Amino acid sequence: MLKLENVCKTFYSDGQPFDAVKNVSLHIKKGEIFGIIGLSGAGKSTLIRCMNRLETPTSGDIKIDGESVINMSESQLRKLRKKVTMIFQHFNLLMQRTVAKNVRYPLELAGVPKAQANKRVMELLEIVGLQDKADNYPSQLSGGQKQRVAIARALASDPEILLCDEATSALDPMTTQSILSLLQDINRRLGLTIVIITHEMAVIRQICTNVAILDGGRVAEEGSVDEVFTHTRSEAGRRLFGFVADHAKSPEAEAPVPMLRIVFDGMKINEPVISELSLKTGIAMNILYADVNLINGKRYGQMTIERPAKAEDAKLLIDTLTEQGITVQEVDA
Repeated sequence: MLKLENVCKTFYSDGQPFDAVKNVSLHIKKGEIFGIIGLSGAGKSTLIRCMNRLETPTSGDIKIDGESVINMSESQLRKLRKKVTMIFQHFNLLMQRTVAKNVRYPLELAGVPKAQANKRVMELLEIVGLQDKADNYPSQLSGGQKQRVAIARALASDPEILLCDEATSALDPMTTQSILSLLQDINRRLGLTIVIITHEMAVIRQICTNVAILDGGRVAEEGSVDEVFTHTRSEAGRRLFGFVADHAKSPEAEAPVPMLRIVFDGMKINEPVISELSLKTGIAMNILYADVNLINGKRYGQMTIERPAKAEDAKLLIDTLTEQGITVQEVDA
């Protein structure tokens, strides 16, 4: 559906080049919810703006349904942006227009007859749960309601791809949950391909099927969300998943503490794995960090423990856990 091949984007400031995106290649399948995550400055927003040519890549290629968007004319780009629509962090609504008129705006530009457009607007407002707010103005809406209007407006042209640039960053946690649930519902109901840019791992865990972690403009790792969570390989992934923390340093020596990261799947999460492991091996363990995550409806637990000083003890722990089908990674703080 959406194929990026060695995409690069370079900006210039005072004649000096800055590579915001570096040789990014991604294949996004039709009908999936694909997440692109990274810390501030990782190149996420630049990358997503390249997908619909709001930014033109310096090099590389982007294909949608096999058609390259790189050399499209202005008229071709206008057609593309009906097919590939976008929602933003700050909603970008027209404040002097009612909710209904905001949603109808793309239809007006497309020359859709008024009666047909009005019918379509009410259908869209029903999808996003705002049919009773048709005559309200954006200033009368909450942040979550404004984003729902933006989503309805983005759906007006019957797009095939919806790009979401930090669409929940300005919202509180409860509102974020409702917007993500709405996007999931739209994906299932309409078969819409959704690409989500975010710096929040909770967003990725809740609704994405696949994820790419961006770091310094490059793809640090990519795969299904549960695979990337369970077998995190990159330093950026470790930071984003939160298991290399400040408390992973010895307070006395301020030296990095070697660690083991243990990941439990939904079948093991309620079992006393660590206590049984300690009893079985006779090795005392110092737990540095632990949490539980819900990924695509499945519960995962992760725990970081201090790696035993003796190599044979560390090997015994790793072997014992691996035999039980539990994922163990050695981690340097």
